[in-house]
Amino acid sequence: MPSTASRPPLPPFTAETAAQKARMAEDAWNSRDPARVALAYTPASRWRNRAEFLEGRPMIEAFLTRKWVKELDYRLIKEVWAFHGNRIAVRFAYEWRDAAGDWCRSYGNENWEFDADGLMAVRIASINDLPIKEADRKYHWPLGARPADHPGLSDLGL
Repeated sequence: MPSTASRPPLPPFTAETAAQKARMAEDAWNSRDPARVALAYTPASRWRNRAEFLEGRPMIEAFLTRKWVKELDYRLIKEVWAFHGNRIAVRFAYEWRDAAGDWCRSYGNENWEFDADGLMAVRIASINDLPIKEADRKYHWPLGARPADHPGLSDLGL
């Protein structure tokens, strides 16, 4: 199915445009708005998220809605690991708490493949969760996009 909109930066990616794409994804996910996030993917985008397999924007939006009902106070940082042509690999870590108030930091890697219009056609994510104490949290910005002056993953030793 062809894409319905262009989403610059477009492939092939450079170090600068890959970093820009990763930051745009980070900002969108930190909005915790499933409809907004889903628009970055092709209408038939394929995902593997942990052991869950999804296809298409409606499934992606439903997944993200479920995710952010469970993962409260969600804050995410992404960092480019590698890029080539229309693919970007990122590593990430996010912090969240459950309804009982228990905190977790989830670490992972994503492999992204984009179509010519800059929409993500494939997302493969591997994620591990680490329970943390509230005192061990590293992400303290107000909910929403990470401030430009907040340290990234490497700066935080993650």
